[in-house]
Amino acid sequence: MSVTSDWLKAASTPEVAAEVIGQLARKLQAAHEDEPLRAGTAFPIIKGLLRINALARKRVIEVVVISRNDAETGLRVFNSIAHHGLDIERGIFRGGRDPWPYLRALNCSLFLSAEPRAVIEALDSNVPAALVLKPPELEPHEEADEVRIAFDGDAVLFGGESEDYFQQHGLDAFTLNEAELANHPTNPGPFAPFLRALKLVQDAFPEGDAPLRTALVTARGAPTHTRLVKTLRDWGVRVDESFFLAGLEKRAVLEVLRPHIFFDDQLRHLETARDVVPSAHVIRAPLQQELFSDLPTDPPVNPPIVVPGSPQAPTARNGRAPVSGDPSPVAEAPVEARTGS
Repeated sequence: MSVTSDWLKAASTPEVAAEVIGQLARKLQAAHEDEPLRAGTAFPIIKGLLRINALARKRVIEVVVISRNDAETGLRVFNSIAHHGLDIERGIFRGGRDPWPYLRALNCSLFLSAEPRAVIEALDSNVPAALVLKPPELEPHEEADEVRIAFDGDAVLFGGESEDYFQQHGLDAFTLNEAELANHPTNPGPFAPFLRALKLVQDAFPEGDAPLRTALVTARGAPTHTRLVKTLRDWGVRVDESFFLAGLEKRAVLEVLRPHIFFDDQLRHLETARDVVPSAHVIRAPLQQELFSDLPTDPPVNPPIVVPGSPQAPTARNGRAPVSGDPSPVAEAPVEARTGS
C-alpha cells in the first residue's frame, strides 16, 4: 500500500496518476481473475430483469457492461457474470476514459452507478441517473416469477416543482396548491422514461400476466394524491400498486413489498429503506450534488451495466433485439447498474 501511495505522490499529472491506478487495477484483477465478484446492490434487479427473458421465451431485456477499465481488467467481470448465470453478452471497456458519452449511442432507459461522479455527469448530460447505495445484509432474492420496482413520486417519477413548493411554503400551502392544480399534469421526473420503458415490457405479456410490477411509494396522502393519479392517466401509463402514506415511514411498507430496487430522492427515507431493500438515490441537481463535490474521481475497479431500451439500439450478433423503448425524446434515457460490491 505504501508503494502505491509513493507512486501516486510521484505522479506528475492526473493522467499519469490514472495510468498508475489502471496498472494496479489490472494486476489486482489478473491475480484474482478466477475469483467471482460478490453480488452488489443492483444484482437483484439485473438478475430479475434478465429472468423476464426466460419467462417471455424471447429477449425483451438486454444488458450491456460498460467500464472505464480496459478489456483485460474486465475479464474478471465477465467470469463473474458467467459464475452467477447472468445472460450478458455485450461490453464496452474504454481504457481509462469515461463511458457515459456512449449511453445515448446505446439508446438506453436508465443509468445507475455506485460512483457519485458518474451519476452527476449523467445528470449533467440530461440522462436520468441514481446513486446505488450499499446493499442491505439480506438473503438473496428467491427465483421469483415477478420483478418488483418501487419509486418515490415527487422528483423521481414526477417533476420536483411540487416538492420545492412544499419546502418553501409548508404543508398547508402545498395542499391548497396541489388542489388547484389537480387537473394539470405534473412535469415528468427523471425516472418517467424508465417507467414508460417498463410499460413496454409489460405490454409484451397478456394483461395481468406480466412478470413485472411497479409501485409508487410516496409520502403524499389524500387529497394531494389526486394530481399524481391524473398525471399518470394523462401519460397513458400506470403503476400496479400505489402507497399514499401521508408522511408515514416508508421502511415498513417496503419491507413487506420487497422490491428488487427502490428509488427515492430524499436521504431521510433512503437511510432507513436501504437496510431492508436495495435502494438508489436520485440526486437532485444542484440541491444535493454539493454533497459529493469533494469526492475523488478515481475510476471504479468494477464496471457498471447498461440496459438498452430502444429499437434503435444495435441488434446482437445472434439477431436478438434489445428491449424496445418509447420513441419520444423523453424516453431516450439510459441505464447503468453495478455488478460487484
